[in-house]
Amino acid sequence: MTTPSTIDPKFLPSKDQLGVVGVGFSGGQTKPGVDAAPAALIEAGLLDSLSNELGYTIHHDGKVHNYTEYIPPSDPPLQTAGARAPMLKALTVSNVTKAIADQVYEHASQGRLVLTLGGDHSIAIGTIAGTAKAVRERLGREMAVIWIDAHADINTPESSGSGNIHGMPVSYLTGLSKAPKENPEVFGWMKDENRINVSKLVYIGLRDVDIPEKKILRENGIKAFSMHDVDKYGIGRVMEMALEHLNCGPGQEGMPIHLSFDVDALDPQVAPSTGTPVRGGLTLREGDFICECIHETGCLVAMDLVEVNTIVEGVEHDSFGSMETVRAGCSLVRCALGESLL
Repeated sequence: MTTPSTIDPKFLPSKDQLGVVGVGFSGGQTKPGVDAAPAALIEAGLLDSLSNELGYTIHHDGKVHNYTEYIPPSDPPLQTAGARAPMLKALTVSNVTKAIADQVYEHASQGRLVLTLGGDHSIAIGTIAGTAKAVRERLGREMAVIWIDAHADINTPESSGSGNIHGMPVSYLTGLSKAPKENPEVFGWMKDENRINVSKLVYIGLRDVDIPEKKILRENGIKAFSMHDVDKYGIGRVMEMALEHLNCGPGQEGMPIHLSFDVDALDPQVAPSTGTPVRGGLTLREGDFICECIHETGCLVAMDLVEVNTIVEGVEHDSFGSMETVRAGCSLVRCALGESLL
């Protein structure tokens, strides 16, 4: 039985057109396995349930892209001035995220809700850049981003201790980091039309934030709710405050929202199969509730689900933990796209 959402979208011409991008890319970090996540999510029946149960018309090319054609023959570590560590696979990530931005833009420019299945969180450079550009062109306005994650991912190349770009995407999306003078080709494709304003960014679920990142968050006045806030106020009040900050609360005008959900925001007891698990995270119901609340605003225009890793140390591909993580990811997506308890 098909039970479409009763919520009408505020910033999309139709509520049943869904563009899907499968991103099998793990180059923003060093652990293998995250590139297999999109196929695992699709094999678990995610797209079928969105079509058959929630009534979406799905626009998907039937592929999980690995972007090998964008990987340069040589991509040595890039040492930038003042950096603690060289950036790893910088040109590769730049090339791939540009391709992802184009894919997402193609869907978003046609007024479709866009779902991107990743992949590590570096891919959000592309997904959010593509959506932001389309929103500016189609609606003439800025977009908000709600970033659900154990980590802030706002290191700059100068502050990063690892050089892994999956810890830097927000710094590039907000313009805190730009193309380095040492190699202007690295993220040189990003323009102001691809970026977001720090005042339109909200974090939820943080609990493993680097010291330089804490400084960046404070200096830029970025709205961030850690697990301390979830414990103190409860997830219901946190969501009220987050949405009010973005002018998306009850009675407010609202603004287009791009939801970027890293599965490691969930507690490892719920989602153990991820590359950088951190204890003390969100329950599955809290994660689902976040997605339900965002859907209820009618403001959602795009969603990423990232960092599901079906092959991590201690979690076999066909193990209970791996399957539970995939199931959790499917649940988050369905809730964001309109599945309700009643």
